[in-house]
Parts: sequence; C-alpha cells; structure tokens
Amino acid sequence: MKFFIPVSLALALAAPLGTLAASPQPPKAINPADVQSLHQEIASMRADYEARLKALEQRLMAAERQAPVNAVVPTPQPALVTAAVAPPPSALVVPTPAAANGGANAFNPAMSLILSGQYTNTSVSPGAYGISGFQLPKASAAGPGARSFNLGESELGFSANIDPWLRGAANISLHGDDTVSVEEAFIQTTGLGNGLGLKAGRFLSGIGYLNAHHAHTWDFADNPLAYQALLGTQYRDDGLQINWLAPTDQYIELGLELGSGRNFPGSDTGKNGAGMVSFSAHTGGDIGVSHNWRAGISWLRTEAGGQELSGLDASNSLVANAFSGSTEVAILDGIWKWAPHGNATRTNFKLQGEYLQSTRSGTLAYDVAGANTSDAYNAVQSGWYLQGVYQFMPNWRIGLRTEQLDARSPNYGINAAALAGTGYKPSKDTLMLDYNPSEFSRIRLQLAQDRSRENQTDNQVFLQYQMSLGAHGTHGY
Repeated sequence: MKFFIPVSLALALAAPLGTLAASPQPPKAINPADVQSLHQEIASMRADYEARLKALEQRLMAAERQAPVNAVVPTPQPALVTAAVAPPPSALVVPTPAAANGGANAFNPAMSLILSGQYTNTSVSPGAYGISGFQLPKASAAGPGARSFNLGESELGFSANIDPWLRGAANISLHGDDTVSVEEAFIQTTGLGNGLGLKAGRFLSGIGYLNAHHAHTWDFADNPLAYQALLGTQYRDDGLQINWLAPTDQYIELGLELGSGRNFPGSDTGKNGAGMVSFSAHTGGDIGVSHNWRAGISWLRTEAGGQELSGLDASNSLVANAFSGSTEVAILDGIWKWAPHGNATRTNFKLQGEYLQSTRSGTLAYDVAGANTSDAYNAVQSGWYLQGVYQFMPNWRIGLRTEQLDARSPNYGINAAALAGTGYKPSKDTLMLDYNPSEFSRIRLQLAQDRSRENQTDNQVFLQYQMSLGAHGTHGY
C-alpha cells in the first residue's frame, strides 16, 4: 500500500504535463480592432490632459495680470503626472492674488511676552545692599530687590526674517518700577555660510555661559554673586559680534565682539573707537546617548571714565566713588547634562559652574560727595559658583547653588584707610524648587542665605512666577 501512494501522486502530476506536451495550443491571434481601440483611448486621455494643462495655464496668466506689480507669483514647476490620476480642473488650487493694499501685512513678526513677578522676604533690609570689598555700579541691580510683592522683569519680544540673508529681533524689558529698557535689538545674518555668523546692534554678550541667557531661562531667581559683582549682573553692549562654528564633528565655536563699552565694568569714554573687545572659545560634545557637555574660556576688556560706583567703606557704610581706567574679565565656564537615553522629559540632571576674575587698573575717587580724594586703584578680584539642578519627575525640579567671592587686597593708595577690607569673602547658598505645569509656565520657591555683607547673614525667601505668551524662539544650549 505504501508503494502505491507515491506512484499515484507521480502519475497525477505527470498527466497534465503529458497532455500539454501532446497537444500544444497555437498562439491567439491579435484582433486589429482591439489595437485600434487602445490607440483611441490613449489619444483621448492625452487630449484630455493637454486641455486641463492649458486651462490651468490660462488661469495662472489671468492671476498674474491681476497681481500687484511687486508681488511675487509662484512659477509653475514641471511634474511627472499620469493622465489616469490627473485631477479635474475644479480640484486644481491656484494661488489667490494679494490685494493691492496687502503689503502692510506682509511683515508679521513672531511676538512673545514673558510675564514675571515675585514675593520677596528678607531678614536684612535691601535698601543699603552692598558686597563687602567690591565696587558696584550706581543703581546696580545686585541684591534681592525690594521686599514684599513685586512685578518682576517682564519681557516683550519681536523677531522675524527680514529677507533671505538677515533676521531681526528685539527684546524690551518692562521693569517693576514702571521703567522700560531695551535689553536687545539687533540684526543677524542667516546665510553667510562657512560657519560664519554676524550680529549688529544691542545684544547680550556671548562671554561665559550664563551671560547670554535671558532672565526667564535662569535656573534660579537671581544671577550668581560673581556676575553681580564683576559684570553688573549681566553684560550687554552695542556693537558687532562675529561667530565661527568649525566644520568638525567636535563642537568648536569662536566668538569676537567689538562694542561701545558703555555698560559696567566699562562706561562711556566719548571715544570714536571701540570701548569694549571680547573673545570667547567653546567646545563640547556628546558622551554616549545620555551625556553631553560644553566648556569654554572668555576674555573681556573695557574702559571707563568717571564711572559712578557704590561701595562699602571700612565702617560698612555705602559711599559714592568714581573710577577711571581699564578692566579685564576672564571667565572659565563648564556645563554637563545628563538625560537617560537622551530623553529629558521625565528626568534629567544639569551641573554647571563658572569662575570669573576681574583686573581693574586706574584711579579711584573716594566719596565724591564728601572727601573726594583720588588716587591710584588696582584690584584683582574673583568669584565662582557651582550649581546642580535635578528634574526628579515630570514638571518638578530641585536645585542647589553655592558660591563665593574673593576681594583680595586692592591697592587704594591714599584711600586705603577708608576702603581697606579685612579679607572677608562674601558667599551665598541657595536652594530652589520649581514646578513647571508646561513649557510656558513656571512657579518657583527659592530659599537663600546671603552673606554678601560682612557680619550680616540675610535669610531670603522668594516666591516667583514666570509665564510665556506667544511665539517665543528657542534658547541656546
């Protein structure tokens, strides 16, 4: 029985083959009528397609005649379209010509508004705030600010592309004391190529790491003491900025700036040339898929003439002084970021730090409203901060910052007895917790022990909100 089964299958498979071999079928003859019918169908489809294309061209010509002289009309591009899928004329979309007076709406910049406010509680009055051993600019923004409820610095921003080569941006600061200032207003190239970029106008300098970041992007409610004492909280200037991004796998960026130098640590000297020059170099990259870093070095030089300063004298009282001379500030900065597998939405950590050193050389007039004694002034002073911010769950972050200044021993000349310090090193420790319901809103609680003034510890509490409205551009690394 086992023998008959495979034999039967073999015969069943061979039978059709044998039949085909035994009786081959002649090829079917082509009907001339069928060929003629196919030719007619192809000709009909071709004529229909050409008619639709001609109708579209006529409608486009009519739109061009109706459009304003300066309007840019799209040029039809050739396309490979089969007649079988060509849309009917009613489905073709033709650009609607702009109205004759529509040019006024052609420029629509992106607009944004950052609303900020806070409640401040301090154990030491901020009215006579100073940093022992350091000369701060008059009307400095250093310190915790006014007590109780305050409208913080809100920011109104505008930005748009001007043409294929330039874009423009402006950020207007609305201060809680009802004053308004121009934080930034510049034009910037978009297509120089070769990694080059040029910016002209007023801008936040690219020195260091934190300086170029707007206040609403800071991880704490205030800037570190080193920025307050050595850069007047944040350095901006009117001038030119040139950046070059190297065409390498390793991130390398060089920056050069020339400016008026009117802001602290410089002042208006009345010269035609540049009163400020700065240079910066940064490099960085990725370490695996979860880590990345950036580090850099910067150098800034400014000049000052009769610069109005406010400092604590030997009796810890504020006096008005004036400085004329040059200042150089060197900065080392570094930041390391971690996010599991590059996804920072749930949890991430950021470690950041900077070291600043300022060298001032010139003359200092002590107590210009009283003694007004002037003599040589030379000071090499420094400061640093280190901070870590950890997002431990979506929307929630906690951060800790520690910092210290070193006034060293400035040479005050004949004013040494009135201004000489004790070698005290101002310091501060800060803890913050913030809740971010979305990328457009933030509520922050911050606690700090500020020991900027010798023999005084200021316990500070801040409750801050920041809300973003409108189309705000992305921020730097």
